[in-house]
Amino acid sequence: MQRVHLKPGSQTRRPRPETRTGRDCLFCRHSDPNFAMRAAQDRLVTSNEDDSATAHMTENGYVQHRSLEVRMRLAVTTGSWQHVA
Repeated sequence: MQRVHLKPGSQTRRPRPETRTGRDCLFCRHSDPNFAMRAAQDRLVTSNEDDSATAHMTENGYVQHRSLEVRMRLAVTTGSWQHVA
């Protein structure tokens, strides 16, 4: 890092974390029987938000969450609720 980016009087900066902190999406964990097979990043939502699709850290996690929501709505409207897969 060049000296230009350092604060005056500080020779070193604390390194920023590479990834945001997160936790498993509870909605996906309870609704998706293949949740454990997902990539670790696709399971995570930002820890300061609710379990929504937009809180997912990856685009793939977002799409899988939305897909589960659509399948659950279809199952409820048709009256054939089963574990969505």
